[in-house]
Amino acid sequence: MRRADRQPAARLLDLGCGEAAWALQALAHYPDGHADGVDISPYALERAADAAAARGLADRLTLHERDARAYVPDGDYDLVLCVGSTHAFGGLGETLELAGRHVNADGILMVGESFWQVPPTAEALAALDAKPEAYTDLAGLVDAAEQAGWTPTYAHVSDAAEWDDYEWSWIGSLTGWALDNPGHPDAAEVLTVAREHRDHWLRGYRNVLGFATLVLRRT
Repeated sequence: MRRADRQPAARLLDLGCGEAAWALQALAHYPDGHADGVDISPYALERAADAAAARGLADRLTLHERDARAYVPDGDYDLVLCVGSTHAFGGLGETLELAGRHVNADGILMVGESFWQVPPTAEALAALDAKPEAYTDLAGLVDAAEQAGWTPTYAHVSDAAEWDDYEWSWIGSLTGWALDNPGHPDAAEVLTVAREHRDHWLRGYRNVLGFATLVLRRT
């Protein structure tokens, strides 16, 4: 958020916000700002609301349960976030175009997207159910942003420890819920999903698929 360098009263938008971790981080950095978070998952938005309340930020975060593509804001934003949620728009190109429409003339678009750290293996492609052209390398990611009219001013490339923490947290969240609710009709299915995802990651795309968060300004 420091790299975005917005004013303390910045107006923020997090598209595909999930549990609003990025929006809450932004609000902590911009003490007079306000954020809108948009996601289709009521469960994630409920968790987001709880997290905002626990951090004393509930009065500065407005959550919207709707498709990010259909979100129609009241005005534009100083900072628009779409980190790990480009699938909500159909891919990186569509995200740069559609999410970018919400950014004011001098604003920042922050997009987090996957890329191939190394040429994809057969195991990685099978685990992700993807073709090689589904992602580019890091240089291609930067090229795509520039071709869409955005210039990167900074990029954070997640290291192996960050990837591992993200994956184990995601897997652990589902697994913990299933083990804590053994009588729930969805518990067995949730546990299976967590195990399958873990195997796809550990035996498939770990150390093959990377992730970068780009800080973008209009060219």
